[in-house]
Amino acid sequence: MTKDSSKEPQKQIQDLEQRLAEEQEKAQDYLRRLKYLQADFENYRKRTERQVTELTVRSNEKLVAALLCVVDDLERALASGKEAADASVLLEGVEMIHQNLTRMLEKEGLEPIDAMGKAFDPELHELVVSIPRSDCEEGIVLEEVRRGFVFKGRVLRPCMVNVSCITEKEEKENE
Repeated sequence: MTKDSSKEPQKQIQDLEQRLAEEQEKAQDYLRRLKYLQADFENYRKRTERQVTELTVRSNEKLVAALLCVVDDLERALASGKEAADASVLLEGVEMIHQNLTRMLEKEGLEPIDAMGKAFDPELHELVVSIPRSDCEEGIVLEEVRRGFVFKGRVLRPCMVNVSCITEKEEKENE
């Protein structure tokens, strides 16, 4: 063996050790970057949670402030009703409060569901009773037991309704 041939494996080992050191350095750099990204993401998540919580609180404050006006109106109506000999004064005050509250909710995006005379829709209506009727089509809303509402395009509360169905006599005739 010559001196050159013994240096060649030594040089290869040094090259490999150098490349290994470079790759280890890269790996450490990637690990450090990953840790920073994880920390950044955790901070982002916490900040977002705080912002959502704060937004919820602010929204609730707005609603509560608006409802305080309704409470004030109710207190005035009750005071007037106690003093008045005629109960119609109290009724008139409550009607005005109802109108104001309804207007306030509509301004915020609440809309009543129009159900009377419409076809039953399970997305908007909740069936209470089926009433046999021969004077109308099957599945028509005959009575609204409880009013339903849509809030900004989403059903907040479905209507509770009574719906027409075919009578037993008509059912036998159709068979």
